[in-house]
Amino acid sequence: MQALSDLSQNVHLLLQRYEALQQENVALRLESERQRQELIRTHAELLDLQQKNRRIATANALSAAETNEEALKRINALIAQVDRAIAALKR
Repeated sequence: MQALSDLSQNVHLLLQRYEALQQENVALRLESERQRQELIRTHAELLDLQQKNRRIATANALSAAETNEEALKRINALIAQVDRAIAALKR
């Protein structure tokens, strides 16, 4: 009879531990999803800042030009770079 009682206690303890692990698993999944969402938000923010940085760099490059002729040369150089990039993507 003692063996049956011990077995019952062990099963009860096992079920308690199983329930605790299930709760921990749910909490970890929620935390994982929260961190995934934060990563997505941070990545989008990074892309936005990189785009703003490129715009500022382009504006600074153009504003640094002393004459309209130099500005035109810079714009033509940028257009040529874009054309080369598009051509490379088409390959």
